[in-house]
Amino acid sequence: MRAIILILLCAGLAGPAAAEGFDKVDDRDRFISLVDGRKLTRFGIRLAVTPDGEIAGRAFGRDVSGAWRWRSGYFCRSLYWGSTDLGPNCQAVKVQGRTLRFISDRGQGQSADLRLR
Repeated sequence: MRAIILILLCAGLAGPAAAEGFDKVDDRDRFISLVDGRKLTRFGIRLAVTPDGEIAGRAFGRDVSGAWRWRSGYFCRSLYWGSTDLGPNCQAVKVQGRTLRFISDRGQGQSADLRLR
Protein backbone atom coordinates (compact mmCIF):
# COMPACT_ATOMS: atom_id res chain seq x y z
CA MET A 1 0.00 0.00 0.00
CA ARG A 2 2.83 2.40 0.82
CA ALA A 3 4.23 2.01 -2.70
CA ILE A 4 0.87 2.91 -4.24
CA ILE A 5 0.58 6.05 -2.11
CA LEU A 6 4.14 7.05 -2.91
CA ILE A 7 3.46 6.72 -6.62
CA LEU A 8 0.24 8.77 -6.46
CA LEU A 9 1.74 11.53 -4.33
CA CYS A 10 4.91 11.72 -6.39
CA ALA A 11 2.77 12.36 -9.48
CA GLY A 12 2.93 8.92 -10.92
CA LEU A 13 0.01 7.05 -12.38
CA ALA A 14 -0.42 4.79 -15.37
CA GLY A 15 2.51 5.75 -17.55
CA PRO A 16 4.05 8.77 -19.22
CA ALA A 17 1.92 11.87 -19.58
CA ALA A 18 0.08 12.52 -22.77
CA ALA A 19 -0.45 16.21 -23.45
CA GLU A 20 -3.61 16.07 -25.58
CA GLY A 21 -5.82 19.01 -24.74
CA PHE A 22 -3.69 20.23 -21.83
CA ASP A 23 -2.05 23.65 -21.74
CA LYS A 24 1.27 24.17 -19.96
CA VAL A 25 1.19 26.38 -16.89
CA ASP A 26 4.31 28.48 -17.39
CA ASP A 27 4.39 30.83 -14.45
CA ARG A 28 3.72 31.08 -10.74
CA ASP A 29 0.95 33.70 -11.04
CA ARG A 30 -1.10 31.53 -13.37
CA PHE A 31 -0.58 28.50 -11.12
CA ILE A 32 -1.72 30.46 -8.07
CA SER A 33 -4.79 31.73 -9.91
CA LEU A 34 -5.77 28.12 -10.53
CA VAL A 35 -5.22 26.71 -7.02
CA ASP A 36 -5.91 29.64 -4.68
CA GLY A 37 -8.87 28.83 -2.43
CA ARG A 38 -9.46 25.44 -4.04
CA LYS A 39 -8.74 21.82 -3.19
CA LEU A 40 -6.90 19.39 -5.43
CA THR A 41 -8.69 16.05 -5.32
CA ARG A 42 -8.75 12.53 -6.68
CA PHE A 43 -9.84 9.24 -5.15
CA GLY A 44 -8.42 9.14 -1.60
CA ILE A 45 -6.54 12.45 -1.91
CA ARG A 46 -7.57 15.98 -0.91
CA LEU A 47 -4.90 18.70 -0.84
CA ALA A 48 -4.63 22.46 -0.52
CA VAL A 49 -1.72 24.25 -2.19
CA THR A 50 -1.53 27.79 -0.84
CA PRO A 51 -0.05 30.91 -2.46
CA ASP A 52 2.43 31.24 0.41
CA GLY A 53 4.11 27.92 -0.40
CA GLU A 54 2.37 25.37 1.82
CA ILE A 55 0.87 22.01 0.94
CA ALA A 56 -1.58 20.41 3.39
CA GLY A 57 -4.27 17.78 3.30
CA ARG A 58 -4.92 14.06 3.56
CA ALA A 59 -4.22 11.05 1.41
CA PHE A 60 -5.50 7.58 2.14
CA GLY A 61 -6.01 8.24 5.85
CA ARG A 62 -2.76 10.07 6.55
CA ASP A 63 -1.90 13.73 6.79
CA VAL A 64 0.03 15.27 3.92
CA SER A 65 2.27 18.27 4.50
CA GLY A 66 4.93 20.03 2.55
CA ALA A 67 6.20 23.12 0.86
CA TRP A 68 6.49 24.30 -2.70
CA ARG A 69 8.22 26.95 -4.81
CA TRP A 70 7.93 27.90 -8.45
CA ARG A 71 11.35 27.50 -10.03
CA SER A 72 12.21 28.03 -13.72
CA GLY A 73 8.73 27.10 -14.93
CA TYR A 74 8.24 24.12 -12.59
CA PHE A 75 6.27 23.36 -9.43
CA CYS A 76 9.02 22.22 -7.06
CA ARG A 77 7.79 20.55 -3.90
CA SER A 78 8.95 18.62 -0.87
CA LEU A 79 6.31 16.40 0.66
CA TYR A 80 5.52 14.23 3.68
CA TRP A 81 2.83 11.56 3.76
CA GLY A 82 2.38 11.00 7.49
CA SER A 83 5.96 10.64 8.74
CA THR A 84 7.23 9.36 5.37
CA ASP A 85 9.44 11.87 3.59
CA LEU A 86 8.64 11.65 -0.12
CA GLY A 87 11.49 14.03 -0.91
CA PRO A 88 11.76 16.84 -3.41
CA ASN A 89 10.58 16.82 -7.02
CA CYS A 90 10.14 19.52 -9.65
CA GLN A 91 7.09 18.94 -11.81
CA ALA A 92 5.64 20.36 -14.99
CA VAL A 93 2.04 21.48 -14.56
CA LYS A 94 -0.62 21.40 -17.27
CA VAL A 95 -4.28 22.36 -17.15
CA GLN A 96 -7.40 21.29 -18.98
CA GLY A 97 -10.66 22.70 -17.63
CA ARG A 98 -10.76 21.85 -13.91
CA THR A 99 -8.00 19.23 -14.13
CA LEU A 100 -4.38 19.89 -13.25
CA ARG A 101 -1.81 17.40 -14.48
CA PHE A 102 1.44 17.20 -12.52
CA ILE A 103 4.29 15.51 -14.41
CA SER A 104 7.25 14.47 -12.27
CA ASP A 105 10.93 14.92 -13.05
CA ARG A 106 10.53 18.26 -14.86
CA GLY A 107 7.92 16.85 -17.20
CA GLN A 108 9.86 13.70 -18.08
CA GLY A 109 8.32 11.26 -15.60
CA GLN A 110 4.98 9.90 -14.53
CA SER A 111 1.85 12.02 -14.27
CA ALA A 112 -1.11 12.44 -11.93
CA ASP A 113 -4.32 14.31 -12.67
CA LEU A 114 -6.03 16.16 -9.82
CA ARG A 115 -9.38 17.93 -10.00
CA LEU A 116 -9.83 21.51 -8.81
CA ARG A 117 -12.79 21.80 -6.42
